[in-house]
Formats: sequence, structure tokens, C-alpha cells
Amino acid sequence: MMVQIVLYDGFDPLDVIAPFEVLSAGSDAAGGALAVELVAAEGVREVVSGTRGLTLRATAKLDPDRPGYVVVPGASGPTTGDPDQGAVTIPVLLARFAESAAAPLLLAALRNPEVTVAAVCGGSLALAMAGLIEGRHAVTHALGMDVLDATGVHAVPARVVDDGDLISAGGVTSGLDLGLHILEREFGPRVAHAVETLFEYERRGIVWRNAGRTPITI
Repeated sequence: MMVQIVLYDGFDPLDVIAPFEVLSAGSDAAGGALAVELVAAEGVREVVSGTRGLTLRATAKLDPDRPGYVVVPGASGPTTGDPDQGAVTIPVLLARFAESAAAPLLLAALRNPEVTVAAVCGGSLALAMAGLIEGRHAVTHALGMDVLDATGVHAVPARVVDDGDLISAGGVTSGLDLGLHILEREFGPRVAHAVETLFEYERRGIVWRNAGRTPITI
């Protein structure tokens, strides 16, 4: 099974590295059942993050036909500033990604029954800005929840939201939780627990799903 983590100009490094490391360790614990790769819509290239020029290399082109997972990270940069004055803020970076060559590839991935699209932090906002997840349940960084809701997405204030073939996680460190949830979903709790123990990290919160009883408001 392939996990493609999508790089784009201005990506947040931890949104990429956290799930990359968790899923790579999970693959080892599951006997090599996962292949984890950094990809870009444009194909092989060096991609500059939004954090002090840190650069990662995409080793393949994003392929929406490959069964498995496609992980979309958020962006890193200033949260305030006037774009008309040249400020390249996080919303600007996400909007650029939403309008890039990645958007039709991600649409194809969402339409592929053999692919689950996952997003970390602002990655779900990028999907929403591209008009790809209207009517779905998702979460993003706390600072972007109102914007996510305004796009027609059902914004759920949870650490991880599992909406079937769309999974999303909240703030930047939640990429760890996303990776562990994917491992549990694919291989069961013992593999996820082995990686959790190796990383000395405990998952936070309940994975929200649109299932079960509706809570009574007290």
C-alpha cells in the first residue's frame, strides 16, 4: 500500500515529517506493508518549505490512481499581513496550492474508491479552498476553523476526524495522531501501539466519526 505525502511551495515541515516517520515506523512494524513517498504535483523536484528555507525532495509525481493514502500538509509562514502589500501569509500559500496543478489530481484521488485522502493542519483548508470537500466533516488548525466552516465543510473541533475516505487532523503536531490512526485503521491497535511506544508519544483525544448516538446537550 502506498502513502503519498504531497509537497508544495511553503509546506509546513512538521506536517510532512511527523506522519512520514510514524508511517515509516509502522511499515517496519507491519513487515513492510506500507511504502511512504514524498511527491509533488509537478513531479520530481526540490520543494522549499515555509520554515526558514528548509527543503525536501519530492521523488515522484502525485498519482491519484495508486491505491492507498494521499496526505496533504498545511503551510508554514506568517498568519498576518496584507497580501496586497506582498505578504505571503499562510492563507496565501494555501490558496496558491488550491489553485495549482495539485487540485485536479486531488479531485481524482477523492473520486478513487481505492484512495483515502488525509490532511494535516491547514491541508484541509487547502482542500476546502479548492472546492473539493464541501459537505464533508473535517478539522483544521484552531485559527482556521471558522474559515473551514465558511467553505461549506462541517468543521468538527476534534484532534482527528475520520470521514471515511477523508481523514483530517488539527494543529501541526496532530500529524503524529493522524499517522497512528492510519496505522490502527489499516493494521490494528497492536501495530499502532508499538509505534506509539517507540516514539514515546501518546495520542490525544477521540477520533471523531459521524456515527453513533447524537449527544444530548445538557
